[in-house]
Order: sequence, then C-alpha cells, then structure tokens
Amino acid sequence: MTKISDITIIDDDAITVFGLRKLISSSVECNSIESYANGKIAIDTLTDFFNNGIQIPRIIFLDINMPIMDGWEFLEAFIELPITEKIRINIVTSSIDPRDKKQWEYYKSKSHHMITFNQKPIDRTKITEITQIA
Repeated sequence: MTKISDITIIDDDAITVFGLRKLISSSVECNSIESYANGKIAIDTLTDFFNNGIQIPRIIFLDINMPIMDGWEFLEAFIELPITEKIRINIVTSSIDPRDKKQWEYYKSKSHHMITFNQKPIDRTKITEITQIA
C-alpha cells in the first residue's frame, strides 16, 4: 500500500466524497483525507497552509462543477501559488463536454503540477493509479 501524508477532496457531492474516501482508505495509506464542498473554501484553506508553512496535500481530487467556485476557478488560483513541490491534481468528473477536456489541456500545459482528467465512476484500480506521486 502506498503511504501518502495528506489527501484533499474538493467536491460538492457528499456521495462522491464518501465513495472516494472509502476507495482511498482501502487503497492508500495516508494520515488524513480532508474534503471541501467548493473551490473557494479549498483555495482559502490551502492558501493559509502555504502562507503558514503547512505542507500542501500532495494529492488533490477535484470536481469541476461546483457552486461558488468551480474546479477551473480553483485551478486558476491554485497554480498561481508559488508552490515548488509537484502536486498531483486529479480532476474527477462526470462531464463529457469536449470543452472540459480542452480546459484540462490548457491547465496541464500551464502548470508544473501533474493534472489528470478522470471520468466518474472511479474504481479501486484507478484510485491506486492516480494516487501515485511522481
């Protein structure tokens, strides 16, 4: 089992968060799994972590369709933070809109972070794959 310090889930759907927590807990060894219901709460928290010298979670699961601040707005703000470590950001979405894939390509090319695009549902094999730190 892979050992990771912290994982963050940013998703407004409680069922998805519950499912991801269960899959992660059964596939990956980690200290904590935190979740946020929208990108605004998440970026405010992660910005505070960064500004106070607290380690940013190495793996983030990110939904793109959320209220208040969606996943794309979160990504825009997140990649502006001067984080030198490579964070693995796993977009997890049910979207089949080709524009979302284009957005993903844009952010992937604009950042040193590893950003992946994953279709829901996510299974245990996929969780194991996308929780590897490069």
